[in-house]
Amino acid sequence: MREPEVFKLTPSLPFGRLPPDGGAVIHDLPERLNATDVFIDRHLREGRHRDLAIIDAGDDTSYSYGELADGVDRFAAALVHCLDARPEERALLLLQDSAAFACCFFGAIKVGVVPVPVSTLLKPSDYEVLCDDSRARILIVSAALLPSITPVLGGLRYLRHLVIVGPASLPENALLSVHDYAALCAKHAGSRVATFDARRDDACFWLYTSGTTGRPKAAIHLQHDMIVCAEAYARGVLDLRPEDRTYSVARLFFAYGLGNALYFPLYVGASTILHPDKPTPQRALELASKHRATVFFGVPTAYAAICALSEAERRAFDLQALRLAVSAGEALPPALYEKWRTRFGCELLDGIGSTEALHIFISNRPNDVLPGSSGKLVAGYRARVVDDANADVAPGVVGDLLIAGDSICAGYWNQQQRSQATFIGEWARTGDKYLCDAHGYYHYQGRSDDMLKAGGIWVSPTEVEAALAEHPAILECAVVGQADAHGLIKPKAFVVLRDDAPRPTAEDLEAFARKRLAAYKLPRSFETVAALPKTATGKIQRYLLRTSAVS
Repeated sequence: MREPEVFKLTPSLPFGRLPPDGGAVIHDLPERLNATDVFIDRHLREGRHRDLAIIDAGDDTSYSYGELADGVDRFAAALVHCLDARPEERALLLLQDSAAFACCFFGAIKVGVVPVPVSTLLKPSDYEVLCDDSRARILIVSAALLPSITPVLGGLRYLRHLVIVGPASLPENALLSVHDYAALCAKHAGSRVATFDARRDDACFWLYTSGTTGRPKAAIHLQHDMIVCAEAYARGVLDLRPEDRTYSVARLFFAYGLGNALYFPLYVGASTILHPDKPTPQRALELASKHRATVFFGVPTAYAAICALSEAERRAFDLQALRLAVSAGEALPPALYEKWRTRFGCELLDGIGSTEALHIFISNRPNDVLPGSSGKLVAGYRARVVDDANADVAPGVVGDLLIAGDSICAGYWNQQQRSQATFIGEWARTGDKYLCDAHGYYHYQGRSDDMLKAGGIWVSPTEVEAALAEHPAILECAVVGQADAHGLIKPKAFVVLRDDAPRPTAEDLEAFARKRLAAYKLPRSFETVAALPKTATGKIQRYLLRTSAVS
């Protein structure tokens, strides 16, 4: 098997040579390209064998770049010689965050198999859909997650091999070959596997969208996509360096988390902190403190929960090594940004990305933050804000956001109509309403189906939520439309209250909002709830709240 061309990290960003409105960058990459060579094997050529790559806090072990490369090769050999894996076949990864995830993900890519990381938070029936939709012949699952997949194993049409990571009694199944991950890897100790001769536009991995409504969609990402994101955002915005250490609240099966905690640090020769457990505020701060994280990635929900900790709880953790924090997934309210800055003295950069674009394409930057905005375009990407006729709108006017760049996925697997609706030539519809101001800052106005029209005027739920979030008793809130007695849509607010603050009445909240919002934007009613419904990625599921408001 022919080895791909050697990849060399550019001393200066290719994006630094681009005009401000972006442009094609993949011409800087070799035609023959396997992503494993870039993120794993290159470090061996550059003498980074002994440098720290992964801290696996789940079992308190660490892996150098040399040990990681060995683990990748072992699993790659097992795929070929024990699991009869062939190029372009899919392997589903139902794995907790760990070094094993990295070895399975890049081991598959190395031999041309397409890894498909999936959420660890789903129901058995959901996994049945994903297994059959992807037609995966191989499923790699963490032992702790076996109960989530066992009920449907007998009915999966395409699955032939089950690999279990971690101590477990191997289940008997007449239809499947069941394997122990550790035993497979031990069998291939010392193996060096030929890298699949991929091209930069070959399929590399899939990621399913979170599926807030309807059937999940598998975004097909190509061999060059991770490189584009790592150059544009990790190096270009965060200035990620070999001495950095990342920690991500978002898990590896998310597009956001996959960059944060895996291919970003591996691209620049840095290290990452992985842990399988749910990232509670205390646990996240404990890991970041203990292992001296320098870049912290989270979502607004996580930052709200961390900021809600008492001063005594916060002082238990030492975050002096932290130089940057990053937020994505939902718009970051200005009040929450200020709370984080006040409590931790660390810059917090809000941005927007998507599964289709793989990572963040609009972002605030160090020393260039406009609270309440998503920031400016990341170099290498272009954006349009358009009206219903796909015509560009003027600065300051709300429209639908379209994005173009070299990390946009090739389309959705086996869903032609949804691909055609989302991808228009080089442009991808994000499904977000935005306005771009005269200075180039992009301001999130809600999802395209979340926007409200009150009195014939567009109302942004995000703007109303940001105003309410400034109330000292409100931990979180969400605003949706509710029909009044005349069938007219009016804003309704669902609020989650802090436990340590006096409980306000609806009249108190209305008076507070009236001081900050125009009359037509005011919620007509307030409902206190214990928690807001969210996707696995932490995004508020407003469609569920709309259903509640209607009923």
